[in-house]
Order: sequence, then structure tokens, then C-alpha cells
Amino acid sequence: MELQDIKMNGTRPGGAVGQEHEGFLPHGTPAPSRKPAQFMDSEGKTSFGMSVFNLSNAIMGSGILGLAYAMAHTGVLFFLALLLCIALLSSYSIHLLLTCADVVGIRAYEQLGHRAFGAAGKAVVAAVICLHNIGAMSSYLFIIKSELPLVISTFLEIEPERDWYCKGNLFIIIVSVVIILPLSLMRHLGYLGYSSGLSLVCMLFFLISVIYKKFELGCVVGHNETAVDYLTQGFNKSCEAQMFTIDSQMSYTVPIMAFAFVCHPEVLPIYTELCRPSQRRMQAVANVSIGAMFCMYGLTATFGYLTFYKSVEPEMLHRYSPNDLLILCVRLAVLLAVTLTVPVVLFPIRRALQQLLFPSKAFSWIRHVAIAVVLLILVNVLVICVPNIRVIFGVIGSTSAPSLIFILPSIFYLRIVPPEVERLCSWSKIQALCFGVVGVLFMLISLGFMFANWATGQSHVSGH
Repeated sequence: MELQDIKMNGTRPGGAVGQEHEGFLPHGTPAPSRKPAQFMDSEGKTSFGMSVFNLSNAIMGSGILGLAYAMAHTGVLFFLALLLCIALLSSYSIHLLLTCADVVGIRAYEQLGHRAFGAAGKAVVAAVICLHNIGAMSSYLFIIKSELPLVISTFLEIEPERDWYCKGNLFIIIVSVVIILPLSLMRHLGYLGYSSGLSLVCMLFFLISVIYKKFELGCVVGHNETAVDYLTQGFNKSCEAQMFTIDSQMSYTVPIMAFAFVCHPEVLPIYTELCRPSQRRMQAVANVSIGAMFCMYGLTATFGYLTFYKSVEPEMLHRYSPNDLLILCVRLAVLLAVTLTVPVVLFPIRRALQQLLFPSKAFSWIRHVAIAVVLLILVNVLVICVPNIRVIFGVIGSTSAPSLIFILPSIFYLRIVPPEVERLCSWSKIQALCFGVVGVLFMLISLGFMFANWATGQSHVSGH
């Protein structure tokens, strides 16, 4: 597709793309100066802070509960080094997306696919976003289905799911209708900044509680009866933190870390609604969000690991006493945070479907509400009726997440940024090409680990 005819005669605040992305990574040759393309959509009204809340909420997923387990099987220093590398790669990936958006004046992931590969590219991008985010929504609702009955029954001092009002299936329907659906009907993603802020406060409470429990419990392994089974299996019998370790469980834990910063379907919708939008300003939103989540992930994993060491479980909260009042409150806070994340994840799906099926239609409340209702019904049916839903979306996650993080942004950059802005042999495009190759390799490795685990009858640690 010829891209030399891209219109360059629009102006808006933020400076030229070449000037903005020069500072992110060094260039082999300076990009020619040019005027940025005029964006086709209107300027948003969402503040910088609310945009950070929404993107941070999109990044944060259920995988945070498994990060301590990941650290136990990689070592403290190795884990933090890997987490830092993945955070930097995610920031670079968003930089590629924003650069492409500024070059062509489009802030829709699906339209970037159309610009790069025509109608087929648009359909592929929409399908990847829908599958990935439906998988994430299913994962969140599955957590509500399995955990909320346990918490409620503990508070009421009854057996889990003994009575009809403590059934997990009933809870996910109630939560979907009472909380998720009303928030999903908001016309603009920026309005969810307040609920996203509450979600982050819940996870901050979770982090503070993990740190507090570390100092309250001290060395759990060795003097706590719940650790006896782990000691007999040959795990580390002392409270010694391993700085660097490699074992078979890395095939489970590394994908958790690699997908810990997936937020790319939400980046461009948030960019669309950002007040005074520019590539530099949106990149700052992304960097602040990724940095905040890096700190939260790192602290949660470190203090969770230093509480239980090798006896930590894939879902860390299961190692605490089930009758501990603080932990029960933490469970409720995590469930609330997960619930408030679902509407943020639903927005890109609805936008992708509208871009694919109704690209030229004006906004319609009937269509807006209908898509949200149909999506929630679909996800509820999947979670209730398909017992191995997490296995199914495990495969989808292993293909869609590398596509969203690595492959699509690099391909878009190579295809959309014209030669007069970046030559094909420039260092920036070589970096983007290598970035895409890494994504393909990671996808193949993740699928290989997953199929190997199925062949040996081992389970995979799940998480967003």
C-alpha cells in the first residue's frame, strides 16, 4: 500500500512526531521535519490523572496474585530484572502505537490495521482485541464466581454454596447486572476514572495488607503447621530468600510476568479522550501508569515471597488463614477491584465491533447499550456453562497478548511510518523489526510450554 500520499498539512499542539519520538530511543539518523497529521476525532476532555487511573486499571489484572509464586521460582533479583525489562518493552510498544497514530491522524487500533493492511488488517486487529478482552473479562468473572461465595460464606459462618443464595453462578449474574452493566453504559471511557481510582485504592489496600502480614507473621516456614506439607516435599526449609534460581516452574511463571503490562487495546481509546492530546502527553500517561504498576507488582511479589518463601502458592491469598478478618477484607477488596476493571476492558471490545460493523454510523444509544448487554450475556454464559473456560482462553491469551504487545505495533510502525520520515534501514525500524520477531518467538514459546504442560498433565498458572 502506498503511504507517500498521507496528508501532512494539519496542525495541532504537541509538535512533530519526529521530534517527539526522537527522545524515546536513539535514532541512527535524524528524522526529517514535517507537520503532524490532523486527527479525525475531536479533542477529549479527560484529565491526565483520570487517564492514568484508567490505564493503570487496565494494566492491573488478576495475575498480581501469582507474582509472589513467580518470584519464588525465579529469585528476587532475576524476577525484578525481568519485570523491569517487560515494563520497558511495554512502554516502547506503546511508543510505536502512538507514533503510528500521530503519523496518520488516527487514534483507533482497528483503523491502524486498516491503514496498514486494508480491510483484512482491520478485521484481524478487531478479532484479536475482542478475543483477548473477552478472555480477560471471563477470567475476572471466573474469579468472582469462585472466590465471592467463599468470602460470603465465611462471613456468614456457613458452608460454601450450601444454600442457593451462596452459589457462584448467582453472584456473577448479580455483580454483572448491578455493578458492571451500569458502568459499561457510560458513553466515554473517561467517566470510569473514578471507579478505576477506587479499584486502584483496593489494590493498594491489598499491597499494604501483604506488607503488614509479612511483619506480623515473621518467618512462616518452619514454625507454622500449614507449611509442614511443603517442607516434606524438599522445599527450602529456612527463611532464606533466593536471589536467582531456575526450575521447571518457570514455564508457568514467565508468561505471567510477560503479560503483566498488557493494556494496548485501551491505550488509543484513552488517547482519544485525553485532554490536550499529544504523543508526548499520552506517552507520559503510559509511563506513569506502567511505572506505578511496576512498583505495585514488585512490592507485592517481594513481600508475598518473603512471607512464605518456597511455600507460596500460585494464588498467594490461599496461604493465609481463611478466617483472618483482615485477609477476608483483602479478598473483598481484590474482588471489587477485579469487578471495576471489567467495564474498562469492555470498552475496547465495543469500540472494535463498532469500527468493524458500523464504521460510518453516528453514535446510537440503542447500539451502545445493546453491544454491552450482549457482551455481558455472552461472557456470563461462557463462565457459567464452560468448565474449562480458563484453559480455552489460556491458548487465546498466549497468542493475542504477544500480538498486542509485540507483533502488531511493530508491523504497524514498519508499514505506516513512510520512508521520508524513517528510512527502512534506519535504526528505529530495525528495532521495531527485532521487537516483532521477539513477539513471534515468545508466542511460540508460550504455546509450546502450554501444550507441554497439557501433555504431562500439569496445570498452568493463570492470570491476566
